[in-house]
Amino acid sequence: IYAGAQKNMGPAGATLVVVKEDILGKVSRKIPSMLDYKVHISKDSMFNTPPVFPVYTSMLTLEWLKNLGGISAIEEINEKKARLLYSEIDLNPVFEGYANIEDRSLMNATFNLTDESLKTTFENMLKEAGINGLNGHRSVGGYRASMYNALSLESVGVLVDVMSEMERKG
Repeated sequence: IYAGAQKNMGPAGATLVVVKEDILGKVSRKIPSMLDYKVHISKDSMFNTPPVFPVYTSMLTLEWLKNLGGISAIEEINEKKARLLYSEIDLNPVFEGYANIEDRSLMNATFNLTDESLKTTFENMLKEAGINGLNGHRSVGGYRASMYNALSLESVGVLVDVMSEMERKG
């Protein structure tokens, strides 16, 4: 398993590799040593100077997650955050989501205004609430709310409050 660990486990660019050692070394072609996991494992992951900052911050994040209650605890929190935001997107006629319900991400909710003339008002309300970084997803435009592990349920609640207020001003 080769996974990007950025944002939820460590800083951008951090990756995680999980490999069964008994499958290593069973290829007929030569693999460059820097790409050969068998070499890295034989050197206790010290074949090359490890990226100390990402390793350290990933360790701190994993300790935080463990103290929180582990994967099941953060999963429950992330599901609550997503439910709260998607519920507002679905029920509020001022907004529409991009992703089909069955395809929605727990980490990134993409949505847009149903009336583009409200864009300035909505963005001013976001700014007043201290919310930034929601501007356009690179693929679909509109807005993207990232709800990574470190973002609290209360922070999602602030966005939902702004969205609800937007409907009342409607």
